[in-house]
Parts: sequence; C-alpha cells; structure tokens
Amino acid sequence: MSRSSRAPEWYRAWFGEEYLALYPHRDEEEAEAGVDLVLRSCGDPPGTILDLACGAGRHMAEFERRGLRVIGLDLSGTLLQEARSRDTGLLLVQGDMRYLPFADASFQVVVNFFTSFGYFAEPEQDAQVLMEIRRILQPGGCFALDFLNAERVRSALVSEDERPVGERRVIQRRRLEAGGTVVVKEILILCPGQDEPEATYYERVRLYSPAELEGLLRRAGLEPEHTYGDYSGAPACADCPRYILLGHAV
Repeated sequence: MSRSSRAPEWYRAWFGEEYLALYPHRDEEEAEAGVDLVLRSCGDPPGTILDLACGAGRHMAEFERRGLRVIGLDLSGTLLQEARSRDTGLLLVQGDMRYLPFADASFQVVVNFFTSFGYFAEPEQDAQVLMEIRRILQPGGCFALDFLNAERVRSALVSEDERPVGERRVIQRRRLEAGGTVVVKEILILCPGQDEPEATYYERVRLYSPAELEGLLRRAGLEPEHTYGDYSGAPACADCPRYILLGHAV
C-alpha cells in the first residue's frame, strides 16, 4: 500500500495495524509526566476531561489511575480497539477532531498530547479544531496543547534513518516542504531480502511557530497562560524538544 505525501488524509492510512506493529511500546513514564504537568497547571478538575486524539489510551489510563473521569476521542478505530484491549473500562469515542460529537461546554479540561495537531492540508482546518475545543470547554475551562518545537525540528532534522522491526526493515526519510512550513516523514517497510518497500506511509505536520500557535489559540477564544519546553515543566526554549501550551477558555 502506497500513499503520497500530498494526500490530505495520510493519517487515515497510517494510524492502523502497521503503526502499532512499528511503535508498540510508547513511553508510559512520558505519559505520566505529561498528565502531571497538566494537573499542576489546571488542578484536579471537578468535571470531565477530554483526551483529544487519545490513540491507544496511555494518557487516559494515567488520568483514570488518579480517580479522574476522562473520555477519549480518536479517528482510528484500530487505536481505539488497542485502548479497549488494555482497559475495557475506558470511555472511548470514534470521531473527527474538526467536528466533535459533544455538546457545548461539556468538558472542564481538553488535552491534546504528542503532536496530534497540525495534520490537515489547510491551516483553516487546524483552526477549526481549536474552535471546536473552545466550543466544548466550559468558560474558564483548561486546555493543553502538546506540540513539537518547530525551530528545533528544522535545525536538527535527520534526513534518513533505518532500524529493524522483527524480520523487517523500516526506513524513515524526513524532509521540509512548503518553504519549511511543513515536515514530512516517509516510512518505508521492507521485507527480508527486498529492496522495494512492501508498504509506504507518511506523516505530515505543519510547523507552527510559538507566535502562530498562540495567535490561533486566541482567535479561537483560548488564552495561553503557560508554555513549557518538556514534560518536566521546564521553560520553553529554542533547543527544547516540545512546545507545550496550557491556558483557559475565555
């Protein structure tokens, strides 16, 4: 199966069985640190938390472990099934983050972890995601947007790497497109003894700067209050791995 980097819905093809096979052990300690950071900034919420683009549910499990009510939404049925297999008690919904199937002002906290933003072909669609977050947040409710550090991605881009996964080889190629405003990762999966990939997938993320992210949030009615460079809560910086914004709905 091959997908072009120009395909506007690359995420539909990629976040399935192959994704789980290639990345089976996401960092649970990282999830714990991310949840700690949110709760330090937002406090233990009295209402329901939405984990937007929850994937296989590792952050949800951390919220639930602390006795908090959380609902997860993801587009990928495969990742939601994986989340259910890990914890049958999780509250999971399949849906598109641009069109959230929830009533206005129905959540106290909305979190979006692990660069699950900037996926869409047009920036207006990313803006729509933030407007939906504002719509479902109660006034004064807390949000967390965990994004990559765009400048570090540009300056430290590794153009290609290769690693074994079982008997197969996985080659990852990275490049900048659209004048450096988009990063594309091409994932090629090769069977033993083969030079041509049996499958090719793509990731495509728009590299929003801190100022661009803050502008998008404010136009959606979300006021950023805290910015961090990693899950420990270190201040944001040019060399930090993440750009994490937390704030409230106005």
